[in-house]
Amino acid sequence: MELETGMTKEERASISGALSKLLADTYVLYLKTQNFHWNIHGPEFYSLHKLSEKQYEEMAGAIDEIAERIRQLGFFVEGSMEAFLKLSTVEEDHAIHPKLAYLEHLIKAHEMVIRDCRALGTLAEAHSDHGTVDLMGRRHLFHEKAAWMLRSQL
Repeated sequence: MELETGMTKEERASISGALSKLLADTYVLYLKTQNFHWNIHGPEFYSLHKLSEKQYEEMAGAIDEIAERIRQLGFFVEGSMEAFLKLSTVEEDHAIHPKLAYLEHLIKAHEMVIRDCRALGTLAEAHSDHGTVDLMGRRHLFHEKAAWMLRSQL
């Protein structure tokens, strides 16, 4: 049954494609944050361990919400790591870094996701997709706050 929500299939497809990229970027950032959480060490271990845990737990919920938004728009979600890595501009990282390098990598990744949210919010607004606009506002705010908290550790 075709959706009749006031957006054309092409408009929904455009937004869904951008959401798929955001989903991929968020998932890769989620894994980078867990890697930091697992491998951080030194005098600030406890506070950074807790901060990163809070951030990746929040992103886990967001991953589900973004994927469900794609489904609400009438499209399937490609949920493999291979698909995420093809779409993502956030790069997977296999190295263990010193604390400052980890923080800088995470900040840059959050800033990429912020740019995704801005562009997607503008696209969704142009098509009067208020659900996606609302989601982008919440995602944008989370990633700005996460980057700010991480930057404060530099």
